[in-house]
Amino acid sequence: MELLMPNKRRIRVGIDVGGTFTKAVAIDAKTGSILSKSTVPTTHSAEKGVSKGIVEALSNILKESKIDVNDIELISHSTTQAINALLESDTSKVGIIAMGVGPSKKDVIKRTNLKGLSGNVNQNIVSFHEFLDTSHLITDEEVEGAILRLKSKGAQVIVATEAFGVDDPSNELFIMNRSTKFNIPSTASHEISGVYGLEIRTLTAAVNASVLPKTFQVANYVEEAIRNTGVTAPLMIMKGDGGVSNMDTFRTKPILTVLSGPAASVAGALLYLKVTNGIFVEVGGTSTNICIIRNGKPEIRYVTVNEHPTCIRSMDVRILGVAGGSMVNLEQNRVSKIGPRSAHIAGLKYSCFADPEVLKNGKIVFVKPKENDDDYVAIQCENETFAITNTCAANALDMIENDDYSFANQESAKIALKLLGNHLGMEYHEIAMSIIQTASFEITKTITNIMKEFKLNASTKIIGGGGGASVLAPFVSKQLGLSYEKAAHADVISSIGVASSMLQEEIEHTMDDATPEKIAQVQKKIHAMLVDKGAVPESIVIDSEYISEKAILRVTAIGNVELDSVETSKNIFTLDDAKKRASEIIEISEDLIDLSFETDHYFVFTGHVEVKKLFSKKNQHHILILDRYGKMKLSLKNAKIFQGGKITVVEELDDFLESRHSDIAPKIFLLNDLKLIDYSSLTSASKIIDGVREELVNSEKAAVLAEL
Repeated sequence: MELLMPNKRRIRVGIDVGGTFTKAVAIDAKTGSILSKSTVPTTHSAEKGVSKGIVEALSNILKESKIDVNDIELISHSTTQAINALLESDTSKVGIIAMGVGPSKKDVIKRTNLKGLSGNVNQNIVSFHEFLDTSHLITDEEVEGAILRLKSKGAQVIVATEAFGVDDPSNELFIMNRSTKFNIPSTASHEISGVYGLEIRTLTAAVNASVLPKTFQVANYVEEAIRNTGVTAPLMIMKGDGGVSNMDTFRTKPILTVLSGPAASVAGALLYLKVTNGIFVEVGGTSTNICIIRNGKPEIRYVTVNEHPTCIRSMDVRILGVAGGSMVNLEQNRVSKIGPRSAHIAGLKYSCFADPEVLKNGKIVFVKPKENDDDYVAIQCENETFAITNTCAANALDMIENDDYSFANQESAKIALKLLGNHLGMEYHEIAMSIIQTASFEITKTITNIMKEFKLNASTKIIGGGGGASVLAPFVSKQLGLSYEKAAHADVISSIGVASSMLQEEIEHTMDDATPEKIAQVQKKIHAMLVDKGAVPESIVIDSEYISEKAILRVTAIGNVELDSVETSKNIFTLDDAKKRASEIIEISEDLIDLSFETDHYFVFTGHVEVKKLFSKKNQHHILILDRYGKMKLSLKNAKIFQGGKITVVEELDDFLESRHSDIAPKIFLLNDLKLIDYSSLTSASKIIDGVREELVNSEKAAVLAEL
């Protein structure tokens, strides 16, 4: 008799490496329930760096939950390594090999030599420069000579860059190949972006190269440490755009991970909490991350690192150096500022977690956590010194609920604040409130600016996450008169975000004529990239968007290591979930929304909106596409949908385009089970019809949308 195997559990592990703590969670992907969580101090100064803390946190959850390592389908982690190296100038010296044709030599040198580039404001990336003339086939000797000259000047990593390297990367690849021969890591500008703009591409490649040796070493440490625990599941790293990628991305394109930590918490809000609109405020121990979520998506922008503009797109996260563990700075016997130094970096425990008896005989002292720091307040006791932090002030004011992650010994908190109050001649509750007010000022200011920038109204909700969610976020919400909601599992929301994220890639290409053939080519390329990184081919969903004002084709793709369905993943939106989100985005009642089209990967809704004109009313059909994870893929305020048999769709679209009596076609989009294609780069009706007809050949099910 054949024994039936029980359903294999689908467990995902997410590890968030923060400035203060490393937090790990194990999640059941089917139910979304948290099986185990662990928090350990981040091991910045250990011999093998943060990998020690990662393994401690992972070992704790494996031990506690008795998880079979074979049930783990994915293990993902966020990283602060690249951003910390850049912020602290712990970078390698970069050798740039620029290429161009003889007559343009002067221009190419000007646009690739970092010493003269306006984007390299701080000159904090040390670089050396060589030029190779490509009016003839460059030889091994020329390339190797350039590499050796750069190496002799001190270059530890090579950047290959050529004006039209995005169209023909062969010379850049040749240089990378030769660098390998000399055991020198390298990067090429075409690998970083497919967009024209030699300066920005070279600068981005140089920023990437400057942290390559460091992140390569860290990636190896982390991978080796995790494999030693017996986990064989794919190991992924969080990127700044909210997706995960394999560890080779960290080894070759660490710049994609510069906002990895903040992106993790936003991913948690999006994928686990299913937030549609709000401002997400994650208060950690060292920093606070603020991000706007609109229509179920984070805002995405080009990243600036240390005043260096780049062509890398990541979540628009505002990072402030104030949080739950921030220490107090005094000036003229008043609270002057809170942070940016945190108790963890100072190597001090919070006074609110100390024994009251130990604190009673303490005295106020001033410490410099790092050599060039300002003085920060601390309490010196017989055998130990404790920090006074925002968390201490909030506990002294009874602002924290008993079951909260930040809840501490309130007697200790009051003793600490009384000691500081006596030192300043103030009541303890006055000084505690002064600390909270001063700390929250920057957060309040940042949220006010975000609301102005994005024209948000008073109905905007603040969602609090992070271990310090109850310390500053509710106070800021009250100050601004906004509603507040604390995220479920706020203390580990970043780790949940890392565990819940999917593989994600984006390609940008400069294209004046994004023909159906060229679009298909890029889609094929991104599909192969995701399969290469471990995605199940059937899970990959691809979207293309044409940004006409920049002549850029942007293609994004998401995929998963397992095939998800409503039964197998908590992240998947049901029809009810999706309809609710559609109603929130279009801002009309669910009764006025119809499901017009559906595939295994997409929902297409039509919202029937009544628009008031001066003396009349007009009905518009707002078409909205959401993917199965609730992400908005397209929103057209007034549009028409064509669906049915392949021949019918083409005929109806042809009739519609002809009836418009215009030489310029409207924006047309095609949606099939795995792709959303933007044909707005095509202005000729005949080219659109050809493109649609060709795409429909291999589509089981498809719809065409036309903007009215």
